[in-house]
This record gives sequence, structure tokens and C-alpha cells, in this order.
Amino acid sequence: MPNVFQLTELPGPIAVLTFDTPEKKVNTLGRAVLQELGQIVAQLEQRTDLHGLLLRSGKPGQFIAGADLNELGALVYLTPEQLREALGGGHALFDRLSNLPFPTVSLIDGPCMGGGTELSLALDERLAANHSKTRIGLPEVTIGLIPGWGGTQRLPRLVGLHHAIEVICTGEPLTPQRAAAIGLVFDAVPADRLVDEGCRLVERLFQTGEWKQTRITRRQPLGLSQDQMAFAFACAEGQIKAKTKGQPSAALVALRAMQQGVNLPLPEGLAVERKAAQEVVGSEVSANLIGVFFMNTALGRDRGVANEAVAARPVRRAGVLGSGLMGAGIATAHARSGIPCGMVDVSEERLADGLARAQKVVSSRIEIGRATPADMVQLLSHLNTSTSHALFADCDVVVEAITENEELKTLAYRQLAGVMRDDAILATNTSTISISRMARAAKHPDRFVGMHFFFPVDRMQLVEVIRGDQTSDETVVTIVELARKLRKTPIVCNDCPGFLVNRILLPYMNEAVLLLLEGASMDQIDDVVTRFGFPMGPIALHDLVGLDTAFYAGQVMLAGYRDRTVETPLLGDLVKAGRLGKKSGSGFRKFVGKKQTPAADPDLLPLLDKHRGTPRQVSNEEVEDRLLLAMLLEAVRTLEERIVREPLHVDMGLILGIGFPAFRGGLLKWCDNVGAAKLLERIQKYRHLGPRFEPTEALVEMARSGTKFYPRKS
Repeated sequence: MPNVFQLTELPGPIAVLTFDTPEKKVNTLGRAVLQELGQIVAQLEQRTDLHGLLLRSGKPGQFIAGADLNELGALVYLTPEQLREALGGGHALFDRLSNLPFPTVSLIDGPCMGGGTELSLALDERLAANHSKTRIGLPEVTIGLIPGWGGTQRLPRLVGLHHAIEVICTGEPLTPQRAAAIGLVFDAVPADRLVDEGCRLVERLFQTGEWKQTRITRRQPLGLSQDQMAFAFACAEGQIKAKTKGQPSAALVALRAMQQGVNLPLPEGLAVERKAAQEVVGSEVSANLIGVFFMNTALGRDRGVANEAVAARPVRRAGVLGSGLMGAGIATAHARSGIPCGMVDVSEERLADGLARAQKVVSSRIEIGRATPADMVQLLSHLNTSTSHALFADCDVVVEAITENEELKTLAYRQLAGVMRDDAILATNTSTISISRMARAAKHPDRFVGMHFFFPVDRMQLVEVIRGDQTSDETVVTIVELARKLRKTPIVCNDCPGFLVNRILLPYMNEAVLLLLEGASMDQIDDVVTRFGFPMGPIALHDLVGLDTAFYAGQVMLAGYRDRTVETPLLGDLVKAGRLGKKSGSGFRKFVGKKQTPAADPDLLPLLDKHRGTPRQVSNEEVEDRLLLAMLLEAVRTLEERIVREPLHVDMGLILGIGFPAFRGGLLKWCDNVGAAKLLERIQKYRHLGPRFEPTEALVEMARSGTKFYPRKS
């Protein structure tokens, strides 16, 4: 039994319950913690002498992070009876807390999430510290759950239905000022005044007795008319479905719990919530999303090298060679993060275009309230431009982001050698070209590294850090830390054609074109994939990234993996015809109107027919199999070849890099959930297509032994 609560008394008398989990950075609500809280509540239920209770954290700037995610992830293994008991136990405890014989106030200093918010909602009032660390929210839907300890019922009764739907169904936390404005907290006050203001609030409640009537009111039905209910929930449901595109959504379950429970007395509403929570708590989707959370946390600690003694060098100034879409995006990321950055290109005209792109990134955020004019000032003050490489003379890191052409890139490295400091790091933004090979043209191969950003840079979180044969550990660690300063998630991988994400993605893209040539329609191929959960299908993705980009990347894969890559001349013909995708107005589809809406294009048919044989009926099952299994086999090969060190690197790379559906946990987690043996049976059906569907040794062994990429923890 943990000893995490300390009960003390202040004059009044006012009890102060301090929550402080020893040797942990944050407080979480696990089973043992709730058991201890239950014992303390039993003591407090007998204290009729107290004027009130204050709940506070013993960790300054850290309130309660929520429920213990390790325990939540393990709920998938509980029986339905055990699950009902777990949910009911939390409800019963919080209900007892809400009925203590004196007023109660929660003092929120720092993040207050999930179960921490629900615990606070069970108290009579809440005060929040008005600093930047304080955020209050119910983010359960983001990990496939719903607030299951009273949140779907208590929050609407406190702040009204509209605000409750917004908080619960988006999962986005509130600032203390916003929480005070909607009535979630009584007030936002300085952190060092929380206890004093809490005592004043308790005494006011105690003296007036208004807390007794408030408790009665908050246990009543919300009292909305049928028209009010119908309008509010119809609008919210439409917004959620538009966002989720028919994929599993805990937000819809939470919405239904509110719809069915808020117009009932609170005890009946809580019963509705418990029933709804059983649909998602312990589900595969929730377990997958919790797993993704832990994988992301692990990546946040991963330095990419085995030697923990290696220190990152400070990066006080950076440079970017190239002001195109990628170069301008990379320079903008540095400047927005407070790192002075010089951007160099061959002409003032190109630099002006790059600077305009940088300004557009911030101005678009100002329009939606995600940035301020001060952010624009910071951007412009930290971003310099020049047509001379001399701008790089004092840079700690220079990122090359010019055209994806090895000859041009290596020529640039030789030019930079006479300008850059001897101790500076040279990074390339290449998406496919060998780092080890290009390093031969660099003055210091040990300080040459791949730093592959994804487009659009301002929105894509992933950065691949690719080490060549001679790249030093210090260089890797420095670039990993730099990527984190840019608010990106770095994944370190070894050099190979396509690196990690593109190596796994390109067989999928290639297979989509082959299916198209065999008779599957573009809409069928894309629809199968979006139903699986991807944000878009592979044909649409071709048009988005550019058919020229896909064609040249495919040539790299063809050269690197000729035994299992099938050449598709159709792409080359489309590029020659000027059909480059969305950027040229036509590719596989044409793009019409101001919004560039994709539409079928009859002009494509002659080019398609040139390469098509006799069309055949292709089932949706075959489309899904061939696209996903092609990816899976290549992903397993990256582990066998030690391109990356952990399965989580593969899964997070695909989730962050290409939008692999997070609710499926990642490609390798999907394999675990379906079962390697079942997937191997599906692969066998396509062995006649050649080496690209040759099972790997690792997958065959997993199918034989029943092992998984992510073994179950005890």
C-alpha cells in the first residue's frame, strides 16, 4: 500500500489533504492510491468538527496527471465482471468524497488531467494556479476512453452542456483563465496564494451554507428540453463523424453517455456512464492508443546512441541551404523555436518566396488564434537571408535542403567546405539518397548526417535522423536534441535506400499502381485504405506528394531492392506528360476550382490503357492484403537488418510520417493483434507474385512460436 496522502489541519479547523507520490515526477491515480484515498475518506466521513477540506498536490506545478496508464492498458485482460467492479469502485469512492459533511475545495497547481479532473469535479469547488503550467482537461477520448469516473455527468451539470461537449469530445485541456470563464474553476489565483484563497473559500462556503444547496442542485437532472438536447447532440455528432471519417471514436461514446444521462438524476446518469465506459475501457483500440502514448514517451527519451555519456553540442545558430518548400519550412522551424537561422539560395527572388512562405506559416496561425503578432516578430528577428554561403560561417549546424539530386548536393558540400567552421555539423534533408555515399564529398564525414523532415514541415512532427557509416555518436545526439528543440519527434535509423519511412511506404505505393494496372479502380484502392483508417489512399497520396517525387524515389528503391521492386513505367509516362499531381493541376486525377478538388480525368485513360493488360476484378480483400502486407514485410526486414533498433521506431515512424492509423497501434502492433500466423496465411496467397511477398525468417518464426513484437507485460 503506497503512502501518498498526508492529512494535516489548519486553523478553522480546515483539513488539508496533500497528494504526493514518492520518487515520481507526477501523481497518478492507480488502484493502490484509490484504496488509500478510500481509507482517508472513511476517516473524514466521521469528522463533523471540520469547516472544510482542501485537496492539494505536494509537487509544485504538478497536480494530478490522471489515472495510471499502465493499469488502464492492462484492463484489456480483465473479465467483464472485473471491469464493472473497477468502474463501480471509482464511482463509489468519488461519490463518497462528494458527500463529506463539510465543504471541499480542490487546489489545482499544474496539469490536472483525466481522473485528476474527475476527482476535482467531485468536490464542491476548485481553484487554479494562474500560471502557464496549469492545464485542466479530460483527454480520455484521445486514448480511446471516455471519462469514466463521473466526468460525463458532473461536468455538464457544472459548466453546461455546450462547454462540456467541447471539453470532453475534443480532449483539449483548458487554461486556468478559460476554466474560470466557463465555471469549471471558481477562480484562477497566484500559485503561492492557493492555500490562503482556498481557506477563504472554504470559510465562505461553511458560513453561508450554500454548498449544501449546490450539492442538491448538481445531483438533479440538467433539465434541458428535447429541442435543446436534439440540436446540441446532432451538431456535435456531425462534427465528430466528419473528423473521424467513420473510424472508431470514443468521442461518440462519450457524447452518447451525456445524451442519455444528463437529464436523469446524477446516480442514474452515473449508471449510464458506467455502461458506456464498458464499451471502450479495456478495448483493443484503447490499448493500442495507450500503447502509442507510451511509445511516444519512450521516443522522447531516446537519444539514438548506446553510449549515455555522449553529450550533445550546443546549437546556438543554424543555417539552411535552399529556400524552397522544404528549405523555407526548416528555416521557419528554427526561427519559430528561437534559434537564429540563416537561409541561403541562388537568387533574391527565391529567397523572397521562401521568406513569404515562412511568414504565411505564422500568419495562418495568428488567424486561428494559435499564434500572436509577437510570434511573427520573433520569426523575422531570428531569420536572415543571403545569396552568399558566407552566412554559414558562424553556424553550428547547416541543413542542406536543395533539389533531390545527388550530384547537385555533393557539389554543394564541396563549396560549403571552405565556408563552414571545422567543428560544424552538415546535415542533409534527403529523403532517399545514401548518407554514407554522400558523406564522401563532405569535409568531415563524422559530422555529416541525414536530417529528413517531412512535408509540410510546420505540421509534420517526424524527423528521421540517419547515420552514415562514419557519422559520430556526438553528431547523432546533437541532431536529435536539435530536432526536439524544433518541437519535432526524431527517430534515429541507419543508412539504407529509403531509410525507414520511405523504405516501408514505397512498396505500398508501388503495389497501388500495380493494382490499378491489373484492374482495380483508383476510388476502390483509396476507399479500402481510408476505411482501414489512413487519412488518404495511396493514389491520392501520389498526387499530393507529386508523381515526379514518387517516380524518382521509386527509382532509388528499384536500384536498392531490385529483387523485390516491380518497375511501373506508367509513372514515368505521367511525369513526361507533365502530370505531376496536385501541384501541376493533374496527375492520376485532375484538380478543379479554387479549392483544387480532385476529380476523374478522362485524359488519363490513354496513358493508363497503354500499360494495362486485360483488366480483371480485384476484390477489396486483395487490395487491403497486398498494400498492407507489402508494408509489413518491408517493416520486418528493417528490424532484421537493424536499420532501427526497436519495433516502436517502425510503428511511430509510420504513425507520425504517413498517418498510419494510431487506433490500430502501428503496423507491427496490428500484426500482433491479428496474429503473425494468420497474416502469414494471407501472405501465402500472393507468393506467386514473386520475392516481394516472400515471408521473412522473423515473421515465419513468430508465426511458428506465437511470439509478438510487443510481448505482454506481467
